[in-house]
Amino acid sequence: PLFYHDNPADPRVFSVGGFSKLIGPGIKVGWVQAHPALLKPLGAVGYIASGNNPVIFMSGLLKHFITSGNCARHIAHVSATFAKKKDLMVDGLRKVGLKPNNPMGGYFVWVKTDGHKRTGRSGKGMSLDPDAFDDYMRLCFAFPTEEEIVEGIRSLGKSADEEGVETVPRT
Repeated sequence: PLFYHDNPADPRVFSVGGFSKLIGPGIKVGWVQAHPALLKPLGAVGYIASGNNPVIFMSGLLKHFITSGNCARHIAHVSATFAKKKDLMVDGLRKVGLKPNNPMGGYFVWVKTDGHKRTGRSGKGMSLDPDAFDDYMRLCFAFPTEEEIVEGIRSLGKSADEEGVETVPRT
């Protein structure tokens, strides 16, 4: 977390994390890491000090989920599932001649497009600064099924052929 790089003599960084990506959407329990001088005032926030924080019940459930070993089993299952889907996507993209990265984790593969972006309804960049990533597609492997990944790759491969995009030699 970035707070480890904060200046202790003049702390300014809060690092905020949560369980929603680790366990699942809707888990509204998280944590704050920061220099003690920055954390101290948070203890005076009413709903934290009163014990009536709305996440207390969920925190109890999470404690059991973690201490029972179910969290570790869940993470192992999701990691294996996502790794398989990521490998399917990366291998498939390479087979149709595209140039994906091969991430070690996360939910997305970035694909170099050499200026021929083919994602989004408009085919244009989808970021705050669309030109910043104009030569890349960011493709999610976490949500789609394996069948949808294969179909998406097939579509991207056809699109690359139709546009005459220079790709790496197909294997």
